[in-house]
Amino acid sequence: MTEAIVILALLFVAFVALGVYVSVKAVKAAKRGVDRTLTQARRTVEDTTLRAKSYGQGGVARELAQLRLSLRTSMRATQDALEAGAPEDASLRESLDLFQRLSAHGHELDEELKRLERDPDRATVAERLEELRERTRRITDSADSLRWAARDRAQRFAQDDLDLLSAQIDVEAGALRHWSEPETSAPVDRGGTKAAAAPEQGRPAADTDEETGAEARRAAGNGPADGARPAITARDPRLGTGYPWQKSARPETTN
Repeated sequence: MTEAIVILALLFVAFVALGVYVSVKAVKAAKRGVDRTLTQARRTVEDTTLRAKSYGQGGVARELAQLRLSLRTSMRATQDALEAGAPEDASLRESLDLFQRLSAHGHELDEELKRLERDPDRATVAERLEELRERTRRITDSADSLRWAARDRAQRFAQDDLDLLSAQIDVEAGALRHWSEPETSAPVDRGGTKAAAAPEQGRPAADTDEETGAEARRAAGNGPADGARPAITARDPRLGTGYPWQKSARPETTN
């Protein structure tokens, strides 16, 4: 009885621990989902604001908004392309590590451009625009290079797989078409009808049929063939002759 109580207690504790673990995992997953949703919403709002500034304003503010929008678009597209292909291609994992290093420079530049948007000294900001354009160009060119290389690699792998699949399908199609050849039929004469087997030259067909019948009878023991000894007839069961160990049959008597 005590052992049963201990086992039930252990099972209860295990179920409680499992429930707590599942609850914590669910809470963390929900928190990650909420954070992801908030991050995407914030990015959407920022991108929309930058587009509005790049079209609705002029001068330095418009230039800064365009630089930020170009930087964010390029970096986000490259990140999505690398993260999508990294689970299937180990080489892209190394590229993803390089992108993380490049992303640090991109975040730094984006924060600097954001601060300059609020800077009241427009003249000083205008003097730095050339240097900011160059930094943005270098980062976006590197990101674009990684992205297009990853896409070209994925396209090449897809093309190779398609070529291999096409070759296998061609082989299988050829095997399916390789059915057995029909059996050869009897020769056909010029009139289009099948030629019957002709008897040997110089011998009539009737003699051939008689010889064939004689050979069949000789093989079956049903009768003599031409020039052969007569077959041995079966023993009459009414006769008294038999094997040495058999008794002779008594003659029938009549009253």
